[in-house]
Amino acid sequence: MIDVQRLRVLRTVAEHGSFNRAAAALHLTPSAVSQQIAALERSIGAQVVARSTRGVTLTPAGRIMVGAAESVAAELEHARQQVDRLGSGRTQLTIATFTSGGRLLLPGALDRLTTAHPETVVHVRESEPEDSLPLVRQGAVDLALAYHFDGPLPGGPGPSSSLAWTALMEDPLRVVLPEAHPLAGREALDIVELAAEPWVFGCLKTETYLRRYAERAGFHPEVRGTTTDYFFARSLVAAGMGISLIPSIAQTPRIAGLRTIPIAPPTPTRHIGVAAILSRDHAQVRTLIQALQVQAAALDET
Repeated sequence: MIDVQRLRVLRTVAEHGSFNRAAAALHLTPSAVSQQIAALERSIGAQVVARSTRGVTLTPAGRIMVGAAESVAAELEHARQQVDRLGSGRTQLTIATFTSGGRLLLPGALDRLTTAHPETVVHVRESEPEDSLPLVRQGAVDLALAYHFDGPLPGGPGPSSSLAWTALMEDPLRVVLPEAHPLAGREALDIVELAAEPWVFGCLKTETYLRRYAERAGFHPEVRGTTTDYFFARSLVAAGMGISLIPSIAQTPRIAGLRTIPIAPPTPTRHIGVAAILSRDHAQVRTLIQALQVQAAALDET
């Protein structure tokens, strides 16, 4: 029999990358954490972490057990929510979403959800994918509207994960520059043509992505401004601070004096989708995913 508390300790060690940090998070001593991990290894007959001077990393067996730990935690949370519903008689649905996707996709989808399930109480929390996807796995939220670029999902579905990803739409990034800019009349731009331009960003991940993209093109972008809001970034572009790279769905509301130009292939793109644990019998989750698909299809047509 595998002890649930030992699985919880392993999951915390994996999250923090060391026994000391895991111990602080769990309000235990490092020795107690080490003992719990050792006991788990004895019970399954396999090593779950590899120890080094730089911390600890999961072994293949450890990754399997962390996946099991996440599933157990999510199922326990799901069971708690079901018990809560017995007392209230109403279904609670918690959604995590990133800002621009939530602003354009979620309101219309929620209209369809509440029409189909008027008894549902909806809770929405703003969260970036690296935070929201673990919340789904842990059962803290029912689904997450999220995105990723050309790499894998941050902490997303893996071989041992029960998390399912439903793709919704492609969201290409476009160059935003002042209408008076010499390149404003172009139908498309190659990223290397922008090597000498100063940049303003509305998202740290977009900046990271451009730096990687620019490195492949052979230049290092000069960054004049970094924000966490695409509207603010576009306002700075309108003020003449530089140009920006903005996802298509974050281009509204429009700002006067700006021009938006596609990037020539290979075009940097956000892949937007929804993550949920679909093995559960949760009609509201299925309804909302279908409603989000409808909303995404409508955006693609505009």
